[in-house]
Amino acid sequence: MSITFLCKHFSALTIYELYDLMAIRQLVFAVEQSCIYLDADGKDLNAYHVMGFQPDGKLIACARLLHDPKWPGLASFGRIITHPDVRGAGTGKQLLSIVMKQMEQHFPGEAIRIGAQTYLIDYYRSAGFLPVGPEYLEDGIPHIDMVREA
Repeated sequence: MSITFLCKHFSALTIYELYDLMAIRQLVFAVEQSCIYLDADGKDLNAYHVMGFQPDGKLIACARLLHDPKWPGLASFGRIITHPDVRGAGTGKQLLSIVMKQMEQHFPGEAIRIGAQTYLIDYYRSAGFLPVGPEYLEDGIPHIDMVREA
């Protein structure tokens, strides 16, 4: 499948891109994973957003790249999603590869810390991340912090 990836700062998003980002995040986090939390957490405003589009314009993958205030001095990314319709086709691997390239472009030479869903440890290990600290629950889902050194 041909996917076109874009990375834009929040301030450069069109209203249609913003709508698509909100829709896919609600689909996956609120509907699919039953996570009831305020997605509009204020962090999007200063973040870069990676978006993967099918040729027909449908958003099928996304992530948000930022400096998260809970980890001063470290870069981070999160809200990483592949649409349920394209899972198992390698889209997640493509997305992670693009995310890592964009992290290097926007946060060069910085260590990266993420809060990963525990079942995705091997996915993130493939990009050089190592678990740090104990497993914890976030929105009822097991997570673990992971770091990739600069």
